Amino acid sequence: MINVKLLQLLGDNKKYIIYAVALMVLGSFANIVITACICYSVGLVVHYNLSNLKTIDFFLPTLLAISGIFVRYKTSCFVGALRDVIGRKAKKDLREKVYNKIVKLGVRFTEEMNVAGLTQVSVEGIEQLDLYYSSYLPQFLYAMIAPIILFSITVWIDWRVAVVLLVCVPLIPLSIIAFSKYAKKIFAKYWDKYISMGDSFLDSVQGLKELKIFKADANQHIKMNKSSEEFRKVTMKVLVMQLFSTTIMDLIAYGGAGIGIAYTIIGIVNRGLSPFYALFLILVAVEFFLPLRAFGSAFHVAMNGLSAGEKIISLLEQQDPVWGQEEVDDTDLMISDLSFSYDDKRDVLKNVSMNFPVNSMTSIVGKSGCGKSTVVKLLCGALRSKNGNITIGSKLIENLSRENYYSHLAVVNYNTYIFNETIRQNFKLVDDNVTDEEIYIALKKVNLLKFVQENGGLDKKITEDGTNISVGQRQRLALAINLIADKDIYIFDEATSNIDIESEAIIMSNIKELAKRKTIIVISHRLGNVVSSDLIYYMEKGEVKEKGTHTELMNKNGGYAMLYNQQKQLEQGYLKEAV
Repeated sequence: MINVKLLQLLGDNKKYIIYAVALMVLGSFANIVITACICYSVGLVVHYNLSNLKTIDFFLPTLLAISGIFVRYKTSCFVGALRDVIGRKAKKDLREKVYNKIVKLGVRFTEEMNVAGLTQVSVEGIEQLDLYYSSYLPQFLYAMIAPIILFSITVWIDWRVAVVLLVCVPLIPLSIIAFSKYAKKIFAKYWDKYISMGDSFLDSVQGLKELKIFKADANQHIKMNKSSEEFRKVTMKVLVMQLFSTTIMDLIAYGGAGIGIAYTIIGIVNRGLSPFYALFLILVAVEFFLPLRAFGSAFHVAMNGLSAGEKIISLLEQQDPVWGQEEVDDTDLMISDLSFSYDDKRDVLKNVSMNFPVNSMTSIVGKSGCGKSTVVKLLCGALRSKNGNITIGSKLIENLSRENYYSHLAVVNYNTYIFNETIRQNFKLVDDNVTDEEIYIALKKVNLLKFVQENGGLDKKITEDGTNISVGQRQRLALAINLIADKDIYIFDEATSNIDIESEAIIMSNIKELAKRKTIIVISHRLGNVVSSDLIYYMEKGEVKEKGTHTELMNKNGGYAMLYNQQKQLEQGYLKEAV
């Protein structure tokens, strides 16, 4: 009933749960005192003629009853405040843990969830865990303690009634256990459908333009309706299960209290039990079951939180990339005898060795699927190989401080993200002290200065995903921002794909100029862009088949030369058709 891993996530906040339970127990004692005072006052009235009673006779029970009411009221207020504290602190700490985990994972994408699932679990899931921590856990502990307290008091009045009440109490948790396995499956399915529906909705929104172009929006609409209908059905199953289990718990709670009351009445008739003690037993009989009944209600909330919590734990338990504490002192980057497999079945890279000299441009080329992008991920530390080494200045990158390594490295690709901020703010993300003059110089280098000046200047806001500028402008802007970063190593991964010839020429011109003073690594499907490279690695099926300059590789008349000539013929064919 308690997930130990979720409890451990609370850390020091567990003390607030203990405080809340202690106050709930104190409130229970106050309630017992109030009940005892009422029974005592009734006893005075019945045993003695009212004319013989004085106000002073009721002073002590009245004082105790008022004190009990005050304590009960205050404990209820404090428990509510503590539950609020538990919920707020739990949410704050969990969000911080999730955020820090995502930061630790860095450029590696989560294996268990995509963006929509990650967002839903880290937002809605944490909200559900708020109730698990603030309502379920305190009520669970209190529900275990309260019947024992009541039994230890009532057993001195009539042990038979006390035993009957105590024996009936476990029927509620037993019914909860009976439902828990089924409920866990239902809530797990609920979250799976919830995330699946979110994924489908996000895909539909992001690909709305393509859906319209391909006239597939009607089919997607049907798919979305089907997904939402499946979610509705599983939601109804959750509600039916909750209603049914609540009914069962009510029957047990009030039925158990009724049996206790019946035994109390039998005690009056057959065993000469005092009516005033009997009244006390009758009044506290329901108290045996109310804490567990409240716990049963919190159980359903907890199951929803548990399902979300398991996904959060799954995220938090993902293995962090291994990093050390050493610092970069030489930017000579090298790959030695490296092999890599995504599934431990088929090697994507086989015994790859590459050297990326300082102040030069090194290119990696090959057909799609040859392993170029995997090399980039390994160089960034997003993936780690089991065989072979990646070193920078003779130091293994896994022994380096990630922050220090990334301070020397920049990656620019075809979908480099531009934030939904002004152009100036996007530059300031790289260097908070960058001046407008430095920004203008960087924009001029990528031939964007005139466009920016004519369209709102540096205060022009880039919309989400850069939809208010062209693809070429977005990629040139990304290059300008990275120029401001002034890194030692630049990796350009298909940085000129899907853009016009003019933008491509501007980007490649800047890359070639940058190679005079930086280590440049270019990944490109278009071999025309790598002709001027100082060194070219040609890959096939995860292996380096050829290396050298463009001239040397063309003279070998191997795979590189064949691919280059094929592309050249295709480009010439397109030009003839255009003419």
